[in-house]
Amino acid sequence: MKRPRILLIILITILIGGCSGSDTYRGNWFAVDENGSHIEIVFGENDFSITENGKTEHFEYTQNSVNISNSVETYGINLTDGRRFQIHFPIAHDESKGAILDANGRPQYIISRDDYIGYKDVYGL
Repeated sequence: MKRPRILLIILITILIGGCSGSDTYRGNWFAVDENGSHIEIVFGENDFSITENGKTEHFEYTQNSVNISNSVETYGINLTDGRRFQIHFPIAHDESKGAILDANGRPQYIISRDDYIGYKDVYGL
C-alpha cells in the first residue's frame, strides 16, 4: 500500500516541478519597465531572455500555476534563483497585452506583442 502512495507523490512532484511555459505567453514581447525603459522579452518553453540596451540576460523557469477567472488569465512562474513572478492578462479574451508582476503583485513590466505600451493601455487607469 505504501508503494503506490510513494509513486503518486513522485509523479505529482514531477508534474508540478517540471511544467513548461504556456503557449499563451511563449514568444516575443515588447516590454516597458516602471522607469519607461524599452525592453524585449522572449519566453521559451523553460527559459526566457530579457534584452535591454543591447545586453541580454537569460533565466530558467518553471510554470507553477494557472488561474483563469472570467477570461482573465494569470500564470505563475518560478525562476531557478528562487524569484517568483506572475504573467497577468487582465483584459478578458485578450492575450496580446498584459503585465509581469512580482511576488507581491506589483507590475515589473507592461508587455505587448505589437508595440511598447504603458500601464494605462493595459489597466485603463
